[in-house]
Amino acid sequence: MDIEDLQTFVAVADTGGVSAAARRLGVSKSIVSRRLFRIEAELGVQLLARTTRGAALTEAGSTFRDHAARASAEIDIARETILPSGDLRGRLRVAMPLTFGPTHFAPVLAEMARQHPKLHIHTYYSDRFVDLIAEGFDCAIRAGYLQDSNLIAKRIGPFHGKLVASPDYIAAHGSPETPDNLVTHQALMQGTETWQFMDGGKVVTVQPQGRFKADNAMALAAAAAAGLGIAWLPDCIIHDYVASGALVPIMTRYPVPAAGAYVVRPPGQHPARKVRILTEMLTEHFKRNPDLWGLDR
Repeated sequence: MDIEDLQTFVAVADTGGVSAAARRLGVSKSIVSRRLFRIEAELGVQLLARTTRGAALTEAGSTFRDHAARASAEIDIARETILPSGDLRGRLRVAMPLTFGPTHFAPVLAEMARQHPKLHIHTYYSDRFVDLIAEGFDCAIRAGYLQDSNLIAKRIGPFHGKLVASPDYIAAHGSPETPDNLVTHQALMQGTETWQFMDGGKVVTVQPQGRFKADNAMALAAAAAAGLGIAWLPDCIIHDYVASGALVPIMTRYPVPAAGAYVVRPPGQHPARKVRILTEMLTEHFKRNPDLWGLDR
């Protein structure tokens, strides 16, 4: 039984359809369909029930999916065990933040592709937190504070930010002096996140409120410069705003705790060598470029 057929079946089972699996695998829908036909013909059972909405696992398919996933993972580990060096092969699917990915991380992926011409790299840029397991990513790069999860994370570099507001907002509404004061101000946020500040050696957590939200830090910086409220933003995003005076750091007696940039991957004992090498390259990239985040000093 062909390993690619097994991997394709797992992708269809996990995504719920041929089209979604084709996008994940980076192949055409016809190739996915042919692989499914071969594996069902070889087994002599129907693994998937095709519907107008996609493909649903049959009882046999549900049982076979777990075995197929384990077999695919074991073969990948075996390949890396006997080939610990040399060119990387196969496909690497990486999720990156749209805010920083193209500027901070894309050059490393380009260099990785140059060094390993047999490796296929597929990158997805979005500030949305993708589900690595459900959406079939090998890893993701995330910056800031990691949410609790079962993912395995490796820190690749520091990440710094500040609380800022425009001079017009401060003139109209004042500047908060303590974290408790933030509840009376309009906060510009990505969602329903909490903000943390250092009060000496103690971490203070605040649940900000506001009417303007965006899933992109650059959009929040523009909103803050327009006087819509207060934002917690990375230094690399606000550097030019602060230099021009469009944004002003506030509540500086309560600094934001240092965060980090991380490579996160699904749980598993053996990280794929391609993920391990990407992590090493990104870590070295940050070491060679300590001002990568555009810190204002």
